[in-house]
Amino acid sequence: MDVLAEVIRSGLVESRHRGVAVGVDPAGEVIWSMGDPGTVVFPRSANKPIQAMGMLRAGLPLDGRLLALASASHSGEPFHLEAVREILALAGLDESALQTPPSYPLDPHVHADLLRAGGVRAPILMDCSGKHAAMLLTCAVNDWPTENYLDADHPLQVTITETFTELTDGPPSVVGVDGCGAPLLATPLQQLARAIGRIVQEPAGSSGARLVEAMGEHPEYVSGTRRAELQLMRAVPGIVAKSGAESVYVAALPDGTAYALKIEDGGERPLYVVMNRALELAGVEAPLLRERPVVLGGGKQVGEVRPTF
Repeated sequence: MDVLAEVIRSGLVESRHRGVAVGVDPAGEVIWSMGDPGTVVFPRSANKPIQAMGMLRAGLPLDGRLLALASASHSGEPFHLEAVREILALAGLDESALQTPPSYPLDPHVHADLLRAGGVRAPILMDCSGKHAAMLLTCAVNDWPTENYLDADHPLQVTITETFTELTDGPPSVVGVDGCGAPLLATPLQQLARAIGRIVQEPAGSSGARLVEAMGEHPEYVSGTRRAELQLMRAVPGIVAKSGAESVYVAALPDGTAYALKIEDGGERPLYVVMNRALELAGVEAPLLRERPVVLGGGKQVGEVRPTF
């Protein structure tokens, strides 16, 4: 894999982050890459827009902020939890139906507030609980069983896999298990970019258009009020962006041009600056794209994390 970012401290390259990045045009053809765009990756939560598409095609009756939450890795902020409960209530269920592992909120500030209040890990606090609530609602509207909704052969997961196969132009390279317990579908990085690009090109009134509208109008539900995806989606009108664990990131422009990247070491530190640089080179203009994460020494800036391309 190529070096995509360097950490500079006091003029010295202190660390390097390798990875793969790829851009595809609206037709899904590779127009730019660093490293091998055919590298197979687990997209982790960057798959969530594709999973949401599968649920919409199966009749998921959500729009707006609740649909945005269905594609989210939320921060566990109070408004996220309230929305998860709203989705569950539409299914006639409560938090006990969630099969997400008990977790603390993803946002460190919310996590600290919970601990100060004497709170403990809970399934609803896990960042994937919005997706799981939407999965349960999809099951409810189809009269599918809810107790085994995460099984790979469950009708819900079969539908999601079929949608994934269509959007990525091929079956999953590997089927694993995600951190939240749901089936995890691997694909070449260029195919992940192609899938996200196809979603944003769906016509008005389609499942894709509903999802893009929901994510664009409610980016705080896709991530949280202090998250990089929120900042990017507010800085660049019409862009759809979603990150995943182990340092995966996808973004699609309104015309269907899309980018995907994977940092080899799984560290988040270089993730957003690499995507921002790719978008900048593509001609996207926004002050945010020129910002670089700072490196501190003695509480003062002594360097930065910078892209190498």
